[in-house]
Amino acid sequence: MPLFGKPKPTPKEAAKEAQRQTRRDVRQSQREIDREIRELERSEKQVMMEIKKRAKQPGVKGQSDPALKALAKQLVQTRNQRNKMYEAKAQLGAVGMQATGMASQVAAASAVSSVTSAMASANSA
Repeated sequence: MPLFGKPKPTPKEAAKEAQRQTRRDVRQSQREIDREIRELERSEKQVMMEIKKRAKQPGVKGQSDPALKALAKQLVQTRNQRNKMYEAKAQLGAVGMQATGMASQVAAASAVSSVTSAMASANSA
């Protein structure tokens, strides 16, 4: 046991802690992305209401109205941004799964090394 500080963690413990931290970070980021997605959906509904309200006004001629065109572009941009957020959330989920896979590989390697050392001591006896 060292005189100062904590003992150095084993590779298995370090991998488990790294997995826990990664999972925590991934969940936090996914929640932030979910909040942004909800905000974009609210914005999209608001723009749709504005488009409908503008289209019902007298004297508005569909395609030639510059305000309607701008609102339609804004709607398309909002939808594209929301789709990109969903893609980013999926990528974060994949990163979390990769971290879990790496931690399980470290655990398996640790188990194999302990079995190997046990077999070596059994063979030498």
